[in-house]
Amino acid sequence: MAKTRPPKKILESYTIKGSDKVIKPGDCVLMRSADTSKPPYVAKVESIEATGSRGTNVRVRVRWYYRPEESIGGRRPFHGSKEVFLSDHYDVQSADTIEGKCNVHSFRSYTKLDSVNAEDFFCRFDYKSASGSFVPDRIAVFCKCEMPYNPDDLMIQCEECSDCFTLLVLE
Repeated sequence: MAKTRPPKKILESYTIKGSDKVIKPGDCVLMRSADTSKPPYVAKVESIEATGSRGTNVRVRVRWYYRPEESIGGRRPFHGSKEVFLSDHYDVQSADTIEGKCNVHSFRSYTKLDSVNAEDFFCRFDYKSASGSFVPDRIAVFCKCEMPYNPDDLMIQCEECSDCFTLLVLE
């Protein structure tokens, strides 16, 4: 006789252990890496479910964000230090691995932030993990070097020709 699985209960929210932060589907979270020398992973919560006789086994279905160095092609000069790519890679993880909430902004709203906090990230690409391709596959360039804008770099616009230039700071 086959064992029956305990029923799953879909949850509307979950309180992160050791905090008063509540997450819901659609929220972005930081998830602990098995390798403690690596920064936490960034993910978007798709759903939350509880299993077990008392609903104590809470799992989250997440859609992963990749950092540039985790993508095929790696980090490029125009990638910001807080840039992540929304991938087509989904997983189910224990809710116990959630470290906290974070914010993943659009590129435009990120560049308008008055201050960037540790939990702020931005996304301007979707990433197809199997093929290593990006959507969109091209973005506008702003600098004389013909590289896309990196929000970590200071750019200035020439009043005469309206071209933009990355300002290099020499120390």
